[in-house]
Amino acid sequence: MDYSNDFFLAQKLKSGDVKAYDYLMVSYYQKLCSYANTLINDPDIAEDIVQNVMVKMWLSRKAINFNFSIKSYLYKSVYNEFIDQHRKKAEVIYLEKKYLEAIELVVENENLDLDKLMKVLNNEINNLPKKCQKVFLLNKKDGLTHNEIAELLNISVKTIEGHITRAFKILNEKLGSQIKPFLFLLFGFPCTLKGFKNFSKFEV
Repeated sequence: MDYSNDFFLAQKLKSGDVKAYDYLMVSYYQKLCSYANTLINDPDIAEDIVQNVMVKMWLSRKAINFNFSIKSYLYKSVYNEFIDQHRKKAEVIYLEKKYLEAIELVVENENLDLDKLMKVLNNEINNLPKKCQKVFLLNKKDGLTHNEIAELLNISVKTIEGHITRAFKILNEKLGSQIKPFLFLLFGFPCTLKGFKNFSKFEV
């Protein structure tokens, strides 16, 4: 049986075929856990999210649409489950729609290996010039504002902006124009989201 065919797999899932569900688990479970972990930065909670998604899919299997992309559905479901678990947290309201849409495009890419991509991105950040790297991580990873970084390092805000712009330019040259959603996947939610909200200031 060709469970790799979405239409056939959807039919079998809808009919209650346990082997189809097993195929789904083998094919997507670990990948979904990896994706969920990029959002939550906690492997245990990430696995709980994926388990909830898989259980809900099985329980609601009779409502499956034969024409949908199962992979797309699963990734969207994981993201929605993540948002549902964090809807009451104030920082979620600061997430910018255009970045969420970009992330969705990233995870739907059939040829994308998220684990490999995150390792490559992290390696490229580690290869940035030292001062540039320090400023960039304080902003994007730790969520400090430009003024906070300038005060911490005793340098001007203009210098801070120069370092961040340079970092984006270098990473863009190495990894392409989708660097901002990749950074979001790498760092997840900083403690304050200040760094994430500053992303929109730098169009690369």
